[in-house]
Amino acid sequence: MAQQRSDRLTAVDAGFLHQEGPASHMHIGGLTVFEGPPPPFDEVLDTIRGRLHLLPRYRQRLEHAPMQSGNPVWIDDPAFNLEYHVRRTALPAPGKRDQLREATAQVFSQRLDRSKPLWELWIIEGIQRDRWAMISKTHHALIDGLSGIDIATALLDLGPEPMEVPHPDEAWQPRPVPSTAELLADGVKGAARAGILGAARAVEAITRPKAALGRVREVGEGVGEMAWALMNPAPATPLNVPIGPHRRYRAVECDLATFKRIKDAFGGTVNDVVLSVVTASLREWLRARGVRTEGLELRALVPVSTRQKDERGQLGNRLTAMRGPLPVYVDDSVQRLTLIREAMKDLKESKQALGAEAIANVQNFAPPTILAQASRLTFSTRLFNLLVTNVPGPQFPLYFRGRRMERAFPIAFLPQDHALAIAILSYDGAVNFGLIGDHDALPDLKLIADGIAAEIERLDALAAEVTAGRDAARA
Repeated sequence: MAQQRSDRLTAVDAGFLHQEGPASHMHIGGLTVFEGPPPPFDEVLDTIRGRLHLLPRYRQRLEHAPMQSGNPVWIDDPAFNLEYHVRRTALPAPGKRDQLREATAQVFSQRLDRSKPLWELWIIEGIQRDRWAMISKTHHALIDGLSGIDIATALLDLGPEPMEVPHPDEAWQPRPVPSTAELLADGVKGAARAGILGAARAVEAITRPKAALGRVREVGEGVGEMAWALMNPAPATPLNVPIGPHRRYRAVECDLATFKRIKDAFGGTVNDVVLSVVTASLREWLRARGVRTEGLELRALVPVSTRQKDERGQLGNRLTAMRGPLPVYVDDSVQRLTLIREAMKDLKESKQALGAEAIANVQNFAPPTILAQASRLTFSTRLFNLLVTNVPGPQFPLYFRGRRMERAFPIAFLPQDHALAIAILSYDGAVNFGLIGDHDALPDLKLIADGIAAEIERLDALAAEVTAGRDAARA
């Protein structure tokens, strides 16, 4: 993870900064629960301190380019203090799950301080059944979902015995803060590199016209599909209202085997099942709010990773997004899953994700003022009603200081005028949903969480009937 003296944010990374406001926090993270008593806090600090050289961005802060000559850059923080970022607290007795959820919501209700490295890690003690927890909180400009998994594996161990991590030869020393002149020169160099890249692409278009024409055609089709999405806006719903800074949080636990049984019975993927159970729950929630669902189809922003295998471990964002349909007008569980399966198949075969990626690449050449406007369009309620992100995690247990990580729940972010986001993480044979909602707009967030759990149970029962019928037919 070699880093230059100052690393400039990409357009996607910077977009998360531009989108952030007093109420729309752009940090993501997770709630992880561990077995056994919590380790001494000094040991927690020593473990993290001993591995921070694997995560150099975690000791860097933002520095803005002078005269808006480019996106902000990451520079070493000369005042870095680990004890500021790693915090310790305890639940009041009796330390129940609802208290842990409330503590998680409170942590995620506070914006990160932009004058410091953009992350926090909270150690939560006093949980029932001899448990303790970590709440991680990192700005989305720093990581995406998949790179966040890589960071977790850097801090966690594959077994009860802590792994030995080679230490650098010398203690970390921050590099000097770049001067204004150096930052300005770096911005000019970045613009020059962009020009060189554009010239190289022009030369390639001349020397390999067929290949270049094919790419242009595909990107054009993708941008066209994005334009169609803008001209056909997502419907107005109680999910798309002004939000405040305070949050609610709920979690749903399920076995990965259950999702596999359902998708084996009805076809499609685990992600299709995820979208189907979310759709079913939102249908019942809307009806409970008095909203008619006949003919109503919500849209979910579904992030798609573009991270290559050789980019594992690198920070920053490598993703684009698709707008997946959530047909809340459908009452039948199997019919709803079938429609979503076919719709997602069509989306994957379409050029929508390619068009979004092309627009993001073009934004890399745009000045910050234009980039700020583009980021607002990306998160507009015209495009989607809520975020639904599904991240595959490790299918084996992880440990911290010999304590097994029992459960892991993801936490997404709420863009402006979006009151709900649902993140899903698979870990060690489980599929865990994390629902974050605006405190005032979603006092009934529990109803949505309960609806997801109920639909999973319903589809599992239907899948069992289908499987039993097939087995009987074979016999």
